[in-house]
Formats: sequence, structure tokens, C-alpha cells
Amino acid sequence: MTQAPAPQTDQQRDDRRGAFRLLFFALLAVGAGNTMLVSAILPPLSRDLGLPDWMAGAIFSLSAAIWTVTSSFWGRKSNEWGRRPVAAMGMLGFSVSMLLFGTFAALAMSGYIKSAIFIFICLLCSRTLFGLFGSGTNPAAQAYIADRTSRDKRTEEIASLTSGFSFGAVAGPAFAAAVGAVFGLLTPVFLISAIAALLSFLIFTRLPENMAPRKEAGRKKDGRREGDGLWRDPRVLPFLVFAVCLSLVTGVLTQTFAFAIMDKIEVDGAAAMQFTGPAYTVGAAGTLISQLVIIPRLKMTNRTLMVVGALTLSLGAFLIVPTREFAVLVVAQFFVGIGQGLARPGFSSGASLAVGSSLQGNVAGLVISANGMGFIVSPFFGPWMYENVHPFAPFLGAGVMLLLMAAFAHKVFPANQVILDDPDDAPDVYD
Repeated sequence: MTQAPAPQTDQQRDDRRGAFRLLFFALLAVGAGNTMLVSAILPPLSRDLGLPDWMAGAIFSLSAAIWTVTSSFWGRKSNEWGRRPVAAMGMLGFSVSMLLFGTFAALAMSGYIKSAIFIFICLLCSRTLFGLFGSGTNPAAQAYIADRTSRDKRTEEIASLTSGFSFGAVAGPAFAAAVGAVFGLLTPVFLISAIAALLSFLIFTRLPENMAPRKEAGRKKDGRREGDGLWRDPRVLPFLVFAVCLSLVTGVLTQTFAFAIMDKIEVDGAAAMQFTGPAYTVGAAGTLISQLVIIPRLKMTNRTLMVVGALTLSLGAFLIVPTREFAVLVVAQFFVGIGQGLARPGFSSGASLAVGSSLQGNVAGLVISANGMGFIVSPFFGPWMYENVHPFAPFLGAGVMLLLMAAFAHKVFPANQVILDDPDDAPDVYD
């Protein structure tokens, strides 16, 4: 009788690098597609179509609200169905959402849809589809990485994964500007839709997952599942608070920066993409520096990542206020890119390390929900305040909030998060 081979104890197997890279590119596509819409496509599109500035941000509010609810649902479902099908489904939902968005926008630009309210509803519905199904990729991908990494390497691996989303978030507008300037404003939308469909197919057919993740253990006497009420757990709640605040300020900065460039440089429509594109490219470089240089070499703790990330982001926010010089605005975007690249992996990996193996899908879903929660209200603190209160208000408010977040992270989180293996933690069994 042939004996089954013993599980491999080396968590960082070389044959997993391809799987990790596939998920990295999936999150990169999601981050790029979402941010290019809100910062590079919608501002000139809304003004060309005669929509108020606040509508450009409000289109994302309902999607963000649905994302907040469904991310935790899909994170939990990935415990039952497996990470691969949930991640693939999320990419497919994202692809269809982008396709519909581009189609409705093209019809509006061609004059087939004329009513501003009807245009708003069509674009809103396309984004709602992303909130319902596209929210599955991020928590499933993060849980997949957590399943297959030891705790002492998890911060670095999750940092690498989440930096894909952050890099996409700042590179997406640059991609949209380069492609849109040559082939038209909506061409990047259809390209991202096609890329997402291809990634969905590759994840479903190529991502190795030979064993289903562990399901939650029903350990509670009152009959509730193990992960019920996890968001209230004192080990997890502070990370979620930080994540919600970060999503709010990054939403404000992302949704308002393009309007600031258009007004400060005095350009409008598609011509604005020639200025926003280079600025976001520099921001993407900042995120890459965070991922490839700062995090791997300095080995900062989760608390340090959050504190330094928030302070760097605040510097970028404050720099936008006094200047009308394009070069200074580019430098500000560079600091925003570095800050996002540091802060997001800090709370993502910290929350993962706070719980055991059976709750990785749950905590990943909660983290991704928190990431979207701030975008529900960010249009009112970003584009609405920019248009109706003062153009400086969103950036000053974001900068002050980021300083408070840095103080919160320094006070609440331990200097060195204790790395203790869960008795049931054995990610080596996953292939």
C-alpha cells in the first residue's frame, strides 16, 4: 500500500510563486480599473455630459455600500467553496461591470441617452454589479495567501499582494491617460474589462487549490458559528477602524485630485488626462518603491507601516493645498503612492495575524469590507465639499485625519505584534 506523502512544511515553496503572481495581477487590475474610473474617466466624462461633480463621486457610493456588505459574505463563502471559485467569480463580475459601464457611457456620449438622471442611473447600476460580485476577489485572494504562508512571512507576502491593488490604484489613471489620449476616453474601460475576463479564466483554470480551506469550527455554546461577531473582537476591531479611516481619506484624495488638477492647471475634458496621467504615474512609482524597497528591506512592523504610511499620506494631502504648480502636485501624488503602499499592508497583514487559520476568509472579508466602507461617504467629503464648501477643504480635512490616524496606530497597536502559531494552523497542507 502506497503511503501518502507527508505535508510539506516549507511554506514558501517555489511552485506557489506563480499562483501568488496571478492573484497579484488580478488585484492590480481591480485597483487600476476602479481608480481610473473615479479619477481619470469620470471627471472629464461627467463634465462633457453636463453632470454635476458630486454625481461623479456618488456613482461609487452605492457600489461601495454593497461592497462593504458582500465582501465579508464572499470571504466567508471562500471558506466553504474554496478561494479559487470565489476569486474567479469576482473577476468575472468586475469584467461585466466595466463592460456595461463603458457601453452606457458610449451611448451617452453618442447622444443615444440624453437625460442626466437616466445616464446617472445606468452608470450607477453598472457599478452596483461590481459591488455585488466583484467584491469576491480581494478577500478570497488575501485568504489564499494567508493559507499558504507561515506567520513570520505573512506580513511580507500580504504586503506584496495588497500592493498590487495599491499599485493598480495609482497606475490605473496613468494607463487611462496614455490609452485614452490616443484611442479615446472610454477605450481603457473596455481594455480592463477584457483583461479582467482573461484573469477570471486563468484563476479558475490555473490557480492550484487541491484541498478546500478549513471551515469555521462551531465552538460557541450559544450555537453561533466561530466567526460570528468577529468584527467586535478586540484583536481585530482596531485594524478595521484604521482601515475604514484610510479608505475614507484615500477616497477623498482619489476622487478630488483630478478636479484639483483641472482647476489649478486650467484644463478640462480629455486634455486633463495629459496632466493627471503623469501625476498618477509618479504615484505608481511611489507604491512600487514601498513594495520592492521599503517593506522587504526595512522589515517594519505592522504598527510602523501604519504610522509611517499615514504620515506620508498626510504630507501628500497638505502639499496639494497651497500650490498651483504642476511639479508640486506630482510630488504630492508621489507621497500619496508611498503612503498607500505602506499603510494598506500594515493593517491587512496585522488583522490576518490576529486570528487563526479557520478564520482567514472571515477576517479577509472584514478587511476588504472596511476598505470599501469609506467610499460610501467620501463623495460628500471629497467632490461635494470641493464644489460647495472650499477647494481646500477636502485636502485639509484628509491631512488632519491622517495625523490622527497615525497617533491612533502608535497608541493602540503593539510595537511588535506577537507571532504565535495557532494550534490548528498548518497551512502546509494546502496545495
